[in-house]
Amino acid sequence: MTDLIWTPACQTLLELALEEDLGRGDVTTEATIPRDRMAAGILLAKDKEAIVVAGLEVARRVFAAVSTEVVLTPRVRDGDAVATRTTLAEVRGPAWALLAGERTGLNFMQRLSGVATQARRYAEAAASGGGGARVVDTRKTTPGWRALEKWAVRVGGAHNHRPDLGGGVLIKDNHVAVAGGVGEAVRRARASAVHSLRVEVEVTTLLQIDEALAAGAEIILLDNMDDAEVARAVERVRRHPTKVLVEVSGGITLERIPRLSKLGVDLISSGALTHSARAVDISLDFEVK
Repeated sequence: MTDLIWTPACQTLLELALEEDLGRGDVTTEATIPRDRMAAGILLAKDKEAIVVAGLEVARRVFAAVSTEVVLTPRVRDGDAVATRTTLAEVRGPAWALLAGERTGLNFMQRLSGVATQARRYAEAAASGGGGARVVDTRKTTPGWRALEKWAVRVGGAHNHRPDLGGGVLIKDNHVAVAGGVGEAVRRARASAVHSLRVEVEVTTLLQIDEALAAGAEIILLDNMDDAEVARAVERVRRHPTKVLVEVSGGITLERIPRLSKLGVDLISSGALTHSARAVDISLDFEVK
């Protein structure tokens, strides 16, 4: 499944998470567990529904940061859909280290698996409508978690929009307001943006679509349009002699995605892939050796 690119931001996040939970030590474990006691356990999916697994490598890094003696052996792969009570991985090592890293490792896996599970549902909904639309995420991510959450989106089978403000030209309503109109904003972007970046602009009316196309926009983002408006907008864009991508956003629900895909849009963007994904239930159950 999609490889995790471990960035400096990911490492910093891991270190902050461990500092948050373990910075003053683990007084309970220190008081009750001998330092030389070894243990083995399993990471167990306990959600009532099937989940898409994401974050096994992150959990491994968490435990390794606590103690290099901990060994995490996956029993499934990131991207696998698993039923409740499935063993996701086995862990072995000093009992104190398993206990010290338990909550942080689980927090990462529960959150990332929740995002992957949400992404899988949205991607499957788009596929069911035909038309070939891709579901993409947004920048509505948890601060500091963006690289990991966008990775989990890919693990789930959906796709990434721009990773940050430097990753693409996306002219939003506030840019349009300050620049003096859709056409003017697109013309300015075309004149100064790096040649490798496509120019995308958000529109809310058919008139703005005409302005955007005339100015050379390469991606049209239909914001908060109903299905009938989206159908008319797609028809208008497809009449343009140059290939222009159509993206829809705003009011995106799981139930609506198949209809939007059937209408022939190219991209369906939804912040819900990350900001509304529910953390799934995963536990660490172990026995002393």
